[in-house]
Amino acid sequence: MTAVKQNTKRSKWALDFAHKSKQEKNADIASPPGYTPAVALFHAADSIRESDSNHLIIKKSWDLALGPLKQVPMNLFIMYMAGNSISIFPIMMVGMLIIRPVKALFTLQQTFKVIEGTHAFGQKFVYFLGQLVNIALALYKCQSMGLLPTHASDWLAFVEPQARLEYSGGGFIYV
Repeated sequence: MTAVKQNTKRSKWALDFAHKSKQEKNADIASPPGYTPAVALFHAADSIRESDSNHLIIKKSWDLALGPLKQVPMNLFIMYMAGNSISIFPIMMVGMLIIRPVKALFTLQQTFKVIEGTHAFGQKFVYFLGQLVNIALALYKCQSMGLLPTHASDWLAFVEPQARLEYSGGGFIYV
């Protein structure tokens, strides 16, 4: 008999969902703050879904537009790590730094063909500027490696190349 009493003894915070009479008593409790019945939300839910989907489309399209600008710090790090020597690795890095933005500029309309709205022109413009910044970084790297013809001696055979006015070196001289 005591075992039966222990099983029926419940904590004061326990809920009993087996008896309908207790649920019927709780049915007249007021709704919590911020809760509105589903009937009132039915008409507003469609407009909320539309605005949420529009907001998500705009957010995703801005992420796409800002993608090239987000690549700039990584490209700078890759340029630093590649060095200025003329070897296969730095030349491949510079080649990829030039080819990827140029390809992206040629496919600009295909990239943004699904995006419409008031922000579309600004997003295309930001994307275009980001690709131009990446091309400028690649051209700067070519210049620092000495691959761009910037002196007259690069173009004309009879012009002497620029002579170095100064030489510097490091290290210590041990006597």
